Amino acid sequence: MTKGQQTRQAIVRKAAPLFNQKGFEGTSLSDLMAATGLQKGGIYRHFSGKEELAAAAFDYSWQKAVSERLEGIEDVQHSVDRLKKMIGNFVEVRSGLVPGGCPLMNTAVEADDGNPILRGRAREALQTWTTRLSRIASQGIAKGEIDSRIQARKLSQWIIGSLEGALLISRLQKDDQPLHNARQCLHEYLEQNVRARHARSK
Repeated sequence: MTKGQQTRQAIVRKAAPLFNQKGFEGTSLSDLMAATGLQKGGIYRHFSGKEELAAAAFDYSWQKAVSERLEGIEDVQHSVDRLKKMIGNFVEVRSGLVPGGCPLMNTAVEADDGNPILRGRAREALQTWTTRLSRIASQGIAKGEIDSRIQARKLSQWIIGSLEGALLISRLQKDDQPLHNARQCLHEYLEQNVRARHARSK
């Protein structure tokens, strides 16, 4: 890795918490300069502008979030239990997240009517998360672990919507209980309606 690449990565790493906590509009050049220890020219020598830096910072924050949510997943064999593990990771595992919480929710809310590049990044992130959950569900259906009547994509969207909604409520109320409630409801649904009937009877 070249020195320039190392500097670029360092800028992204230091800028990511600012964008994730304050948003694109709320993050000023002076904020970025203070966080990185660089002047404007030093920052934009590596980026075409604030928008490109914000997009790179989102990618960095989202990758950190994905790593957290996938922690231990490969060690779980049953597809329903893998879904439950991902839900549990969303609720419990936050030590490696970029400060500011879920970058998908933060960016989607801010960019909904604004920045098309960041909106596109958020949509891609949502798609990858939906696809990952859908793949687990589809594999479970194929293996007879999940009820064949379940629609994998709808299930994945419901899981994501429940978790992100609960996270929003938790942040507004400064209370994690809505997240724990969502996990409990999702787990109950997975056991009662998603796990294949023959598997539930064992």
